[in-house]
Amino acid sequence: MRVHTALYGPADAEQRTRALRDMGVGGVFTFEGPHDPFTPLTLASTVAGMDLMTNVAIAFPRNPIHLAHQANDLQLLAAGRFIVGLGTQIRPQIEKRFGADFHHPVERMAELVRALRAIFACWNEGTRLDFRGEYYRHTLMTPTFNPGPNPFGPPPIYLGALGPRMTTMAAEVADGLLVMPFNSKRYLHEQIMPRVRDSLARANRNPTEFAVLPEVIVAVGNTDEEQEAADAATRRLLGFYGSTPAYRPVLDHHGWGDLQPELNRLSKQGRWIEMGELIDDDILGTIAARGKPAAVAADIRDRVGAISDRVCFYQPYAPSDETLTELVHALND
Repeated sequence: MRVHTALYGPADAEQRTRALRDMGVGGVFTFEGPHDPFTPLTLASTVAGMDLMTNVAIAFPRNPIHLAHQANDLQLLAAGRFIVGLGTQIRPQIEKRFGADFHHPVERMAELVRALRAIFACWNEGTRLDFRGEYYRHTLMTPTFNPGPNPFGPPPIYLGALGPRMTTMAAEVADGLLVMPFNSKRYLHEQIMPRVRDSLARANRNPTEFAVLPEVIVAVGNTDEEQEAADAATRRLLGFYGSTPAYRPVLDHHGWGDLQPELNRLSKQGRWIEMGELIDDDILGTIAARGKPAAVAADIRDRVGAISDRVCFYQPYAPSDETLTELVHALND
């Protein structure tokens, strides 16, 4: 199983990517956190053999032309090994942090993907740029601003999704689905995958041409101290995720839905530690893969092995390089 894991910033991106490759990791991804998601990947692109991905870059604050240029350049630098992963974030973040519009997020995201495809077609196939949508309009591409055909072709577009409408849309218009990490084996197999298969069938798409890339929250430790730290960080992360209404369906699926409004109430009071304390061992072990490297590897294979030969690690606590190497090798074997 090919493992992808996170780069957390630009300062040591090249060195860290090289070290991860030497541990057996197959790819690195960035996310929209305290740093821009594209900059570290520019540095990581110098490391041969590594897949690169934004997981995810937040779509709505960016114009499709900006996104297309960033994605095209990284595809060129990475010699065809780049995936542009996009997500919506949630309304308060888009409207209050980015100052952007969040109305009709599913329809807006679908149109943004179509706009990107029109821009890539203009550059790679020489078609006239004439995209006129409800949210985006691109009708001019003069030679000065046209990079021309990318020798590696346009990068694939994956969408981050968990809810039913966004998952359905991703299967209809994108090249792949990034299954968000606040998830469980049951929810993945009983809710997400049937929806993906039905949507692909309705869109007359070949399932072999659509990628499903699961993300798994990993709480791995080789010592009691490492495991305790990993568990504590993971409980805090699950408390944060669980406070968001968009993630309630996962909790509902397991009968824990009543926890969501309580977590939300505590989050508005900034009581982050107490939120983590509400995540019991059952929730922790259902949503996160936890334990020693061999046990975590077996859990990951059980969760996603029938769906994908790739997995993204989401690590709220960074294990030692020795522990991470052992886990990656257990999955690679």
